[in-house]
Amino acid sequence: MTEWYDEVYRDRTRYGLRVTRRLFEGRSDLQHVEVVETEQWGRVLVIDGIFMTSEKEEHFYHEMLVHPALVTAPSTARVLVVGGGDGGTVREVLRHPGVERCTMVEIDGLVVEASRAHLTTVGTAWDDPRLDLRIGDGIRFVAEADSASFDVVLLDGTDPVGPGEGLFDEAFYRHVARVLAPDGVFALQSESPIVTAPVFYEIQETLRRVFRRVHPYFGPAPLYSAGLWSWTHASRSVDPLAADPARVERIEAVTKHYNRAVHRAAFALPNEVRRQLEVC
Repeated sequence: MTEWYDEVYRDRTRYGLRVTRRLFEGRSDLQHVEVVETEQWGRVLVIDGIFMTSEKEEHFYHEMLVHPALVTAPSTARVLVVGGGDGGTVREVLRHPGVERCTMVEIDGLVVEASRAHLTTVGTAWDDPRLDLRIGDGIRFVAEADSASFDVVLLDGTDPVGPGEGLFDEAFYRHVARVLAPDGVFALQSESPIVTAPVFYEIQETLRRVFRRVHPYFGPAPLYSAGLWSWTHASRSVDPLAADPARVERIEAVTKHYNRAVHRAAFALPNEVRRQLEVC
């Protein structure tokens, strides 16, 4: 089997990968889940026709989501991951020895099942005793969690459509702020400032209504057709550039992309983004 698998975004752009075999295909109550083998990126997780992650480039996304938050948060003992069913985010979280408990809430158990079976180089921390994996609605979990019960919250969600839509609204962000410790850090993927610019700026505006310090940062995400991707660091008081040197030194010894120079450079705002944020 050799065929092209195309991801089409709103009938405006098309990004294709040459697929050599289909490893998994299933449908949950929420979405269509596939894992395919590709020539370019190895095994790729696809949800509802959208490329989610791949073996050979996932480190760009997962390292940039996790480490800027975990090297700047005053405490990393209690971490919550919402989403992240492929396992890459919790893998990076659990590289930090200061993490005592990592609670992961993934809405679709089929994503975890497919990833554990077929993306074994991505999710390598499933058996870590510090991981508390829960299959359920992350929005409900955060709404019902105790106040100040987490030091870091990471949102590893899909695009703000379908099951992921409620993960990007103000009500959810306010619940995140409530469950965070007073000096806790929230980090999330915040879409492309190029292809999905309106969504990116809406996320920034909404976060600013909830958190005092909101700082988008940028990096590559080769699997996503936009190329340049964004994440956002939000808190009441934490400086996203004030990284703990010991934590950075420890983590950059094992990462593929992230290091102290990448951390600092990622928060530099392109002029167009800077100007737009000034009027948001």
